[in-house]
Amino acid sequence: MLAYRLARPLLFRLDAERAHGVGKALLRTVAATPPLRRHWERRHRLADPRLERSLLGRRFANPVGLAAGFDKDGEVIAALPALGFGFAEIGTVTPLPQPGTPRPRLFRYPAQRSLQNRLGFNNRGADALARRLDALPAALRANLPLGVNLGKNKATPAARAMDDYRSLLATFARRADYLVINVSSPNTPGLRDLQSEAFLRPLLAAAGELDGCPVLVKIAPDLEEQQAVDLCAMAVEAGAAGVIATNTTVDHALLPGCEAAGGLSGAVLRDRARRLFAAVARELYGSCTLVSVGGIDGADEAYRRIRAGADLVQLYTALVFAGPDLVAQINRGLLAHLERDGYRHLDEAVGADLRPDPRLGHAGAGTGTGAVK
Repeated sequence: MLAYRLARPLLFRLDAERAHGVGKALLRTVAATPPLRRHWERRHRLADPRLERSLLGRRFANPVGLAAGFDKDGEVIAALPALGFGFAEIGTVTPLPQPGTPRPRLFRYPAQRSLQNRLGFNNRGADALARRLDALPAALRANLPLGVNLGKNKATPAARAMDDYRSLLATFARRADYLVINVSSPNTPGLRDLQSEAFLRPLLAAAGELDGCPVLVKIAPDLEEQQAVDLCAMAVEAGAAGVIATNTTVDHALLPGCEAAGGLSGAVLRDRARRLFAAVARELYGSCTLVSVGGIDGADEAYRRIRAGADLVQLYTALVFAGPDLVAQINRGLLAHLERDGYRHLDEAVGADLRPDPRLGHAGAGTGTGAVK
């Protein structure tokens, strides 16, 4: 979009968090202006049955979703179909409002097409988000599956973390299409310690008592591969409907000169997120819903993750650098990849690198690259 290419240098003169606020204000304007919203939908929303997925009890118009963190309080949900997204994940939300960490806390690295954040679950709390979700038009909810990403309050001690997650599960089980247990953010002290069987198994048992809302677990990219595989397999065995891999990384060696604290996302995370996702998918493909996120910035990378076993993909950071045309570009690119590989529907491409290829007489490429050229 030419307008974004012209506006980006001006936006990037602003503090990253302030520029994010400007972007959300624009999206609220789009949502509130029917002619503008319809124009954006015509430009960005690709309606092609070859990209549709049926997962988690819902129909997804396409496999590209907005990752958690972009819209913590559900302020711009009404504009997301106009960006072309097939689904969106709201949050992270905590039971009580909290301000997050002091500013500055969001940093751009344009040369590396990456972000770093130490936001600390800044949000208005569960009650405010619940009211916002309750007010959404039924037609919007019918066309845009919504996940809600759940986290504990910073002030809640580890011994009472279970209470926070149980409260959130109860609040959003009937308001979301799926829920995500976030125990992988690096910006809440001690949160990643909850990536354990001792915590997740009883929490998932409690989630299983809810009325039909699928629950997924989001993991950190800084786990060892076998540790991630074992954790995810346990979570699925304990009742999780799926896995989201991965959150941001605290391996600051990936971006020399970055801030001393905060999680990295974007291009610097791509290889690590891809490898960890592939390891999890080799173990769990076909047994649950698998969502890949981290460094996805175009159709080639999205297709690699899909062939590696991803049912759905998510992005956030790439949107900052590429602008509002990105999702449409990815979906059009996915169709081109399907046509090139002779697939009639996206379902046939999901996990292609993990299955025997009847055209070749053996397994697919097996590298997670999807032979993207």
